[in-house]
Amino acid sequence: MTYAFPRLKRLLTFIYERHAIYQRRFEQKLPAPWTHDEILRTYKFTNVYRELDRVTLWIAEHWRSPFKDEKDLWFAMVIARLVNHPDTLDEIKSPYHWNAAQFCRIMARRRDAGLQRFGGAYIISTGGLSMDKAEYLAHHVLDPLWAARNLVRPRAGDTLQAFHGRLMSFDGMGSFMAAQVVADMKYVAPLRQAKDFWTFASSGPGSRRGMSYTCGFTPNTKWREHEWRDALNDLYAYVTPHIVEWKFPELHAQDLQNCLCEFSKYMRTDAGTGRPKAKFTPHS
Repeated sequence: MTYAFPRLKRLLTFIYERHAIYQRRFEQKLPAPWTHDEILRTYKFTNVYRELDRVTLWIAEHWRSPFKDEKDLWFAMVIARLVNHPDTLDEIKSPYHWNAAQFCRIMARRRDAGLQRFGGAYIISTGGLSMDKAEYLAHHVLDPLWAARNLVRPRAGDTLQAFHGRLMSFDGMGSFMAAQVVADMKYVAPLRQAKDFWTFASSGPGSRRGMSYTCGFTPNTKWREHEWRDALNDLYAYVTPHIVEWKFPELHAQDLQNCLCEFSKYMRTDAGTGRPKAKFTPHS
Protein backbone atom coordinates (compact mmCIF):
# COMPACT_ATOMS: atom_id res chain seq x y z
CA MET A 1 0.00 0.00 0.00
CA THR A 2 1.20 3.49 -0.87
CA TYR A 3 0.22 6.18 1.61
CA ALA A 4 -0.90 9.74 0.91
CA PHE A 5 -0.11 12.60 3.27
CA PRO A 6 -2.67 15.41 2.97
CA ARG A 7 -1.15 17.15 6.01
CA LEU A 8 2.43 16.85 4.80
CA LYS A 9 2.82 20.61 4.43
CA ARG A 10 1.77 21.12 8.04
CA LEU A 11 4.24 18.51 9.25
CA LEU A 12 7.01 20.08 7.18
CA THR A 13 6.20 23.51 8.60
CA PHE A 14 6.42 22.08 12.11
CA ILE A 15 9.77 20.36 11.42
CA TYR A 16 11.24 23.46 9.80
CA GLU A 17 10.15 25.87 12.51
CA ARG A 18 11.17 23.62 15.40
CA HIS A 19 14.71 23.25 14.09
CA ALA A 20 14.85 26.92 13.08
CA ILE A 21 14.16 27.75 16.75
CA TYR A 22 17.20 25.70 17.72
CA GLN A 23 19.32 27.46 15.10
CA ARG A 24 18.20 30.94 16.13
CA ARG A 25 18.73 30.19 19.81
CA PHE A 26 21.95 28.18 19.92
CA GLU A 27 23.73 28.76 16.62
CA GLN A 28 22.84 32.38 15.84
CA LYS A 29 22.62 33.35 19.56
CA LEU A 30 19.57 35.52 18.96
CA PRO A 31 17.46 36.78 21.89
CA ALA A 32 14.04 35.32 22.66
CA PRO A 33 11.47 34.90 21.30
CA TRP A 34 12.79 32.57 18.62
CA THR A 35 9.48 32.00 16.81
CA HIS A 36 6.15 33.67 16.12
CA ASP A 37 4.37 30.31 16.42
CA GLU A 38 2.28 30.65 19.57
CA ILE A 39 2.21 26.93 20.35
CA LEU A 40 5.98 26.50 19.93
CA ARG A 41 6.55 29.62 22.04
CA THR A 42 4.31 28.36 24.83
CA TYR A 43 5.06 24.64 25.14
CA LYS A 44 8.14 22.47 25.28
CA PHE A 45 8.83 20.24 22.27
CA THR A 46 11.89 18.04 21.81
CA ASN A 47 14.34 18.86 19.04
CA VAL A 48 13.97 17.59 15.51
CA TYR A 49 17.31 15.85 16.06
CA ARG A 50 17.24 13.76 19.22
CA GLU A 51 21.00 14.12 19.63
CA LEU A 52 20.47 17.83 20.37
CA ASP A 53 18.13 17.29 23.32
CA ARG A 54 19.48 18.29 26.74
CA VAL A 55 19.41 14.86 28.41
CA THR A 56 20.82 13.15 25.32
CA LEU A 57 23.68 15.68 25.23
CA TRP A 58 24.43 14.93 28.88
CA ILE A 59 24.37 11.17 28.35
CA ALA A 60 26.56 11.46 25.25
CA GLU A 61 29.12 13.67 27.00
CA HIS A 62 29.35 11.88 30.34
CA TRP A 63 28.56 8.24 29.61
CA ARG A 64 28.60 7.41 25.91
CA SER A 65 31.61 9.22 24.45
CA PRO A 66 34.11 8.60 27.29
CA PHE A 67 33.28 4.87 27.34
CA LYS A 68 32.46 4.25 23.69
CA ASP A 69 34.82 1.26 23.55
CA GLU A 70 33.28 -0.54 26.54
CA LYS A 71 31.66 -3.74 25.32
CA ASP A 72 28.70 -3.29 27.69
CA LEU A 73 28.09 0.38 26.99
CA TRP A 74 24.65 -0.76 25.80
CA PHE A 75 23.77 -1.72 29.40
CA ALA A 76 24.70 1.75 30.64
CA MET A 77 22.42 3.18 27.96
CA VAL A 78 19.57 1.04 29.27
CA ILE A 79 20.08 2.49 32.75
CA ALA A 80 20.47 5.98 31.31
CA ARG A 81 17.11 5.84 29.54
CA LEU A 82 15.20 4.11 32.33
CA VAL A 83 16.39 6.83 34.74
CA ASN A 84 16.69 9.68 32.21
CA HIS A 85 17.61 12.28 34.82
CA PRO A 86 21.17 13.70 34.73
CA ASP A 87 21.44 14.49 38.46
CA THR A 88 20.61 10.89 39.33
CA LEU A 89 22.87 9.51 36.61
CA ASP A 90 25.71 11.66 37.93
CA GLU A 91 25.38 9.92 41.29
CA ILE A 92 25.22 6.49 39.71
CA LYS A 93 28.36 7.29 37.68
CA SER A 94 29.07 4.89 34.82
CA PRO A 95 27.72 1.43 35.69
CA TYR A 96 29.58 -0.80 33.23
CA HIS A 97 29.84 -3.39 35.97
CA TRP A 98 26.37 -3.73 37.40
CA ASN A 99 25.81 -3.43 41.15
CA ALA A 100 22.11 -3.69 41.95
CA ALA A 101 22.54 -2.98 45.66
CA GLN A 102 24.44 0.23 44.99
CA PHE A 103 21.85 1.35 42.43
CA CYS A 104 19.03 0.76 44.94
CA ARG A 105 20.91 2.58 47.74
CA ILE A 106 21.41 5.67 45.57
CA MET A 107 17.79 5.69 44.46
CA ALA A 108 16.50 5.19 48.00
CA ARG A 109 18.71 8.01 49.30
CA ARG A 110 17.38 10.39 46.66
CA ARG A 111 13.79 9.33 47.37
CA ASP A 112 14.20 9.83 51.12
CA ALA A 113 15.81 13.24 50.55
CA GLY A 114 12.87 14.32 48.41
CA LEU A 115 15.05 14.56 45.29
CA GLN A 116 13.87 13.76 41.82
CA ARG A 117 14.98 10.32 40.70
CA PHE A 118 13.54 9.86 37.20
CA GLY A 119 13.07 12.12 34.21
CA GLY A 120 9.56 12.89 33.06
CA ALA A 121 9.92 12.16 29.34
CA TYR A 122 9.13 8.44 29.53
CA ILE A 123 6.53 6.51 31.47
CA ILE A 124 8.30 3.76 33.43
CA SER A 125 6.00 1.30 35.19
CA THR A 126 6.57 -1.45 37.74
CA GLY A 127 4.95 -4.09 35.57
CA GLY A 128 1.83 -4.11 37.74
CA LEU A 129 3.79 -4.98 40.88
CA SER A 130 3.28 -2.95 44.05
CA MET A 131 6.87 -2.01 44.82
CA ASP A 132 9.35 0.84 44.58
CA LYS A 133 10.14 1.66 40.96
CA ALA A 134 13.90 1.54 41.46
CA GLU A 135 13.71 -1.86 43.16
CA TYR A 136 11.56 -3.14 40.31
CA LEU A 137 13.99 -1.88 37.67
CA ALA A 138 17.01 -3.27 39.50
CA HIS A 139 15.70 -6.78 40.07
CA HIS A 140 13.12 -7.37 37.33
CA VAL A 141 14.68 -5.50 34.40
CA LEU A 142 18.38 -4.77 34.91
CA ASP A 143 19.48 -7.94 36.73
CA PRO A 144 18.14 -10.24 33.96
CA LEU A 145 19.63 -8.04 31.24
CA TRP A 146 23.03 -8.06 32.93
CA ALA A 147 22.92 -11.83 33.41
CA ALA A 148 22.26 -12.23 29.66
CA ARG A 149 24.76 -9.58 28.55
CA ASN A 150 26.80 -11.98 26.42
CA LEU A 151 23.71 -12.66 24.33
CA VAL A 152 22.29 -9.14 24.25
CA ARG A 153 25.29 -6.90 23.53
CA PRO A 154 25.66 -5.54 19.97
CA ARG A 155 28.00 -7.46 17.72
CA ALA A 156 29.75 -6.94 14.39
CA GLY A 157 27.32 -7.16 11.49
CA ASP A 158 24.31 -6.49 13.72
CA THR A 159 21.32 -4.52 12.49
CA LEU A 160 19.49 -2.04 14.67
CA GLN A 161 16.39 -4.19 14.18
CA ALA A 162 18.14 -7.30 15.53
CA PHE A 163 19.51 -5.50 18.61
CA HIS A 164 16.09 -3.95 19.22
CA GLY A 165 14.51 -7.41 19.10
CA ARG A 166 16.93 -8.84 21.65
CA LEU A 167 16.26 -5.99 24.07
CA MET A 168 12.52 -6.42 23.69
CA SER A 169 12.67 -10.01 24.92
CA PHE A 170 13.17 -8.72 28.48
CA ASP A 171 10.58 -7.41 30.93
CA GLY A 172 10.45 -3.64 31.08
CA MET A 173 11.93 -3.25 27.61
CA GLY A 174 8.96 -2.65 25.36
CA SER A 175 9.37 -1.60 21.76
CA PHE A 176 9.51 2.13 22.56
CA MET A 177 12.09 1.90 25.36
CA ALA A 178 14.22 -0.58 23.44
CA ALA A 179 14.24 1.86 20.52
CA GLN A 180 15.51 4.63 22.81
CA VAL A 181 18.52 2.50 23.69
CA VAL A 182 19.07 1.71 20.01
CA ALA A 183 18.96 5.44 19.25
CA ASP A 184 21.82 6.02 21.71
CA MET A 185 23.91 3.02 20.67
CA LYS A 186 23.70 3.62 16.91
CA TYR A 187 26.35 6.36 17.21
CA VAL A 188 29.09 4.01 18.41
CA ALA A 189 30.61 0.83 17.01
CA PRO A 190 29.48 -1.69 15.98
CA LEU A 191 25.98 -0.29 15.34
CA ARG A 192 27.34 2.84 13.67
CA GLN A 193 27.90 0.57 10.66
CA ALA A 194 24.46 -1.09 10.79
CA LYS A 195 22.92 -1.37 7.34
CA ASP A 196 19.61 -0.07 8.68
CA PHE A 197 21.16 2.96 10.45
CA TRP A 198 19.06 5.41 8.40
CA THR A 199 15.91 3.32 7.97
CA PHE A 200 15.19 1.64 11.34
CA ALA A 201 12.45 3.04 13.56
CA SER A 202 9.86 1.66 15.94
CA SER A 203 6.58 3.39 16.63
CA GLY A 204 5.20 4.59 19.94
CA PRO A 205 1.71 5.90 20.78
CA GLY A 206 2.68 9.48 19.92
CA SER A 207 4.28 8.70 16.58
CA ARG A 208 1.30 6.54 15.59
CA ARG A 209 -0.99 9.49 16.33
CA GLY A 210 1.36 11.79 14.45
CA MET A 211 1.26 9.50 11.44
CA SER A 212 -2.53 9.44 11.60
CA TYR A 213 -2.65 13.23 11.57
CA THR A 214 -0.24 13.37 8.63
CA CYS A 215 -2.26 10.80 6.67
CA GLY A 216 -5.50 12.64 7.37
CA PHE A 217 -6.82 9.80 9.54
CA THR A 218 -8.49 10.16 12.92
CA PRO A 219 -5.88 10.44 15.71
CA ASN A 220 -6.94 7.16 17.35
CA THR A 221 -6.49 5.09 14.17
CA LYS A 222 -5.04 1.67 14.99
CA TRP A 223 -1.78 0.86 13.23
CA ARG A 224 -0.12 -2.51 12.81
CA GLU A 225 3.61 -2.01 13.22
CA HIS A 226 4.44 -3.13 9.68
CA GLU A 227 1.81 -0.76 8.27
CA TRP A 228 3.22 2.15 10.26
CA ARG A 229 6.73 1.35 9.05
CA ASP A 230 5.54 1.21 5.45
CA ALA A 231 3.93 4.62 5.90
CA LEU A 232 7.11 5.94 7.52
CA ASN A 233 9.17 4.78 4.53
CA ASP A 234 6.79 6.60 2.17
CA LEU A 235 6.82 9.71 4.34
CA TYR A 236 10.62 9.67 4.58
CA ALA A 237 10.83 9.88 0.79
CA TYR A 238 8.67 13.02 0.83
CA VAL A 239 10.42 14.71 3.75
CA THR A 240 14.05 14.11 2.77
CA PRO A 241 14.18 16.49 -0.25
CA HIS A 242 12.94 19.31 1.97
CA ILE A 243 15.61 18.56 4.59
CA VAL A 244 18.20 18.85 1.82
CA GLU A 245 16.64 22.06 0.46
CA TRP A 246 16.70 23.67 3.91
CA LYS A 247 20.34 22.60 4.36
CA PHE A 248 19.42 20.85 7.60
CA PRO A 249 21.49 17.84 8.75
CA GLU A 250 20.43 14.51 7.28
CA LEU A 251 17.41 13.09 9.08
CA HIS A 252 17.23 9.40 9.90
CA ALA A 253 14.04 7.42 10.41
CA GLN A 254 14.23 7.46 14.22
CA ASP A 255 14.38 11.25 14.19
CA LEU A 256 11.40 11.36 11.83
CA GLN A 257 9.56 9.04 14.21
CA ASN A 258 10.31 11.50 17.01
CA CYS A 259 9.08 14.40 14.87
CA LEU A 260 5.77 12.59 14.38
CA CYS A 261 5.42 12.18 18.14
CA GLU A 262 5.99 15.89 18.71
CA PHE A 263 3.76 16.80 15.76
CA SER A 264 0.98 14.82 17.44
CA LYS A 265 1.32 17.03 20.53
CA TYR A 266 1.32 20.13 18.35
CA MET A 267 -1.83 19.09 16.48
CA ARG A 268 -3.66 18.11 19.66
CA THR A 269 -2.80 21.49 21.16
CA ASP A 270 -3.98 23.27 18.03
CA ALA A 271 -7.25 21.33 18.08
CA GLY A 272 -7.79 21.93 21.80
CA THR A 273 -7.88 18.19 22.56
CA GLY A 274 -4.63 18.06 24.54
CA ARG A 275 -1.34 19.79 25.17
CA PRO A 276 2.28 18.99 26.07
CA LYS A 277 3.05 18.29 29.72
CA ALA A 278 5.57 21.10 30.10
CA LYS A 279 5.53 24.77 29.23
CA PHE A 280 8.56 26.26 27.58
CA THR A 281 10.86 28.56 29.51
CA PRO A 282 14.02 30.03 27.96
CA HIS A 283 16.31 28.30 30.48
CA SER A 284 14.77 24.82 29.93
